[in-house]
Amino acid sequence: MNKVVQNASQYVLEYLNNHLNTSFIYHNYKHTHYVVSKIEELLQSIDFTTEEKEIILLAGWFHDMGYTVNKAKHEDHSMAIAKKYLEAQNYDAAKTAQVLACINATKLGEKPSNLLEEIISDADFAHLADTNYKNISENLRLEFANTDCGMYSNEEWLEENIKVFTNHKYYTKEANLKWSSVKNENLKALHKQLKKQVKKAKSKTNSDNRSERSVDTLFRVTLKNHITLSDIADTKANILLSVNAIIISIALSNLIPKFDNPKNAFLIYPTIIFVVFSVVAIILSVIATRPSITSGKFTKEDVANKKVNLLFFGNFHKMTLPDFEEGITQVMNDKDYLYGSMTKDLYFLGKVLDRKYRILRWTYSIFMIGIIVSVIAFAVSYKYLCVVV
Repeated sequence: MNKVVQNASQYVLEYLNNHLNTSFIYHNYKHTHYVVSKIEELLQSIDFTTEEKEIILLAGWFHDMGYTVNKAKHEDHSMAIAKKYLEAQNYDAAKTAQVLACINATKLGEKPSNLLEEIISDADFAHLADTNYKNISENLRLEFANTDCGMYSNEEWLEENIKVFTNHKYYTKEANLKWSSVKNENLKALHKQLKKQVKKAKSKTNSDNRSERSVDTLFRVTLKNHITLSDIADTKANILLSVNAIIISIALSNLIPKFDNPKNAFLIYPTIIFVVFSVVAIILSVIATRPSITSGKFTKEDVANKKVNLLFFGNFHKMTLPDFEEGITQVMNDKDYLYGSMTKDLYFLGKVLDRKYRILRWTYSIFMIGIIVSVIAFAVSYKYLCVVV
């Protein structure tokens, strides 16, 4: 290796080790060495002078040094570092200018103006024709993520890669002969991977749709069951109301008028017990079916903070139609808010059912105890008071 190039390669190694951020897992010394090796591979097939080889190899070593300063416009920073180093080595000014021109040719969209620039441009993209391209590409993807250059999904990354392959071309005949076939195979592989990824994404979307339908079915069936249970509770309460109302009517119309007759004195205490238990049962039945009253208003802040359940009429019955439409539109456009509202609706409906059924259990228990106690009271009263009379 030329002494100038050898010294430069050692300088680049030490400089990158001391100044390059570890986030750059692609644009590092390994990549630089790779590009230089590809330049040497092309030089074997091209008849260049020693000076020309020296120029292009120096450009290869320095072309990505700018990443130690800033990833943006790193080529300009690379040229500045190369110029400072070469001037310190008293390198020929004309050849330094050529080195800098070659580094400049590695800019994206920059068109090479001579064979030297074409060689470094081709070498810088030699990885497109590497048999290990998939791993190389993943390193670049991870570097982008680590250096705030963008996060890409699998599908997006494959599309970006295909775009690079499609827009890229090798300038030198030697690069085309050596690398084009492998590059084309890599491009085919990318298209196959993208097709699989799209199919996988589509399958996942269908799965998500099925999952959403399952969730919708879950809410629909569960809410229907809760409403049915609520209807059953109301029906049970109505039965108790009707039965006890009939009992009280009979007591008032048939039993109480008989209290004037001393012979019927034994009916007083059993009747009072019977009526008291019936009244308590009626009160509890009414409590079980009595609806709760809510404010019926909400603010835009409540909707923005997802604090109000717009699926329950009690939260919006006092609102104007435009305000309600605006709020319900926001709910429909936010799946999490929608499912959250449905979950709250289901939860609070369950709480109402719990209250209803607990009160109904007490009501039926009281009614049952009232019947038993009243019958016993009638028997005792009849046995003792009626006999005494």
